[in-house]
Amino acid sequence: MPELPEVETVLRTLENHISNAVIEDVKIYYAKTVEGDAAEFRERLKGQSFRTFERRGKYLLFGMDNVLLISHLRMEGRYRILNRGETRPKHTHVVFELTDGRDLCYIDSRKFGRMSLVDADMDRRSFHGLGPEPFSEEFSQEYIHRIVRSRRVPLKSLLLDQSFCAGIGNIYADEILAACGLRPGRSCQRITKADEQHIAEETRRILAESIRQGGTTVHSFSPEEGVTGLFQLSCMVHGKQTCGRCGADIKVRRIGGRSSYYCPACQK
Repeated sequence: MPELPEVETVLRTLENHISNAVIEDVKIYYAKTVEGDAAEFRERLKGQSFRTFERRGKYLLFGMDNVLLISHLRMEGRYRILNRGETRPKHTHVVFELTDGRDLCYIDSRKFGRMSLVDADMDRRSFHGLGPEPFSEEFSQEYIHRIVRSRRVPLKSLLLDQSFCAGIGNIYADEILAACGLRPGRSCQRITKADEQHIAEETRRILAESIRQGGTTVHSFSPEEGVTGLFQLSCMVHGKQTCGRCGADIKVRRIGGRSSYYCPACQK
């Protein structure tokens, strides 16, 4: 599933390509992609322009003239921009036909992605119960300290909890804990204030570096649009056989139903 850096990469790429583009029509080929009435969704978007581009956690938020278009890619959702008349990829479920002759296609082989329309002034802070953004001032050592005092879960589970911090997924949770020298199965109540500070700092550093490199994968957007996914080459532990820091064999264990990669030498 795309995580924060991948969603941010998709957002920035789309902003570069379709900022101020006007929707002429919307074609919906798989109605369940759209939450609510598909016909109303189409009518409300006709004539609307892509004005602002935001991200909240793993959600894409497109500010139109008077509505907010929300898109969640889920497992395999991706966008691709084509010229009108070009052959659309298989599994194209929604097409935003633009007045300049281009089509913004939403493609999803798993059909899990969803779109919805809400009022333009929707409260972003309480959106879907998401916690603070990792780049916000709120995500601090003090905030983490308040949270961990009331939780009895492994650190990996805490990082994956979107009500704790919005946008962190499996790959980056492993990389953050590796950078902090903490094992994923360690109780979040058994860390120091120094550990809490490291988590806040390394979360921002790792996510920022991944955004700079275009994320870890290219599944969420077509590579011809310039998304490289180079951060996969920088991973220290996730998906690796040996530790990128010390060379020790990587261990894998299941925590909360997710595969967790860690270095037994670096993560004491």
